[in-house]
Amino acid sequence: MEERSRVIASLQTDLQADCPCLLTSTKDIDNLWFLNLLSHGQDLQKLARLRDKTILGIPAIGCKFGARIIAWQQGARFSHDVDRIGPMIIEDARRILELRRAIKVIETACKDLMKSSRIVTLIDTIPGLATVFSSELVGEIGTLERFERESSLAMYLGMANLSNDSGQIKSSNNPGHIIGHAKGTMMAAVDKHRKLVPESKRYYDKERAEGKKHNQAIRALGRHLCRVIFSMPKHDRGYGYREENMQNSA
Repeated sequence: MEERSRVIASLQTDLQADCPCLLTSTKDIDNLWFLNLLSHGQDLQKLARLRDKTILGIPAIGCKFGARIIAWQQGARFSHDVDRIGPMIIEDARRILELRRAIKVIETACKDLMKSSRIVTLIDTIPGLATVFSSELVGEIGTLERFERESSLAMYLGMANLSNDSGQIKSSNNPGHIIGHAKGTMMAAVDKHRKLVPESKRYYDKERAEGKKHNQAIRALGRHLCRVIFSMPKHDRGYGYREENMQNSA
């Protein structure tokens, strides 16, 4: 999951630099149809010259997304650096597809295992965390009983800083016991979550509007999710949301 997050970030950066208009044709570069498009062939520039029939023959594209690609082709532009960046974009897209397949296999195994874990089942109800994220988090956390309060869980997962207040001076720093893998897993999960839940996206946008950087806003949202996770076993209740409000990730 961490590798996929890193490759997705790299892909997004390269697309923004090389052909930003193509990037705007999708709301999520992790979409299957978009990855299949990017990995079609060996030359990124040739995507702008694909025939309609060829586009519609690419798996998972169909008429809806095919129309987006055809619209992009009308004004397709690439940077002067496309000969260098293009192959990296194609390679990253193919690697993400490989990771998607590997993760699917892991998810199948995790679903069998999660039947014996109530906390995994509960965390799995949080949109965006999915089975693998839920299993990874529980694997890092172990048992919630080891944490006296939810703030301790938040610090362990890297979603909260350790207070270092002294008299009139207020400050904080990262606690030394944070597990890097746990924080990375939580950051990736929260980022996916905020794209799916309108209320969480609004909170993230508010934090960004107040001047916080992306990672800071994600950690602020993650702090709230830590409270949710901590309370789930106590009330034996999953995450509640109205499915009709879920965003279309396409």
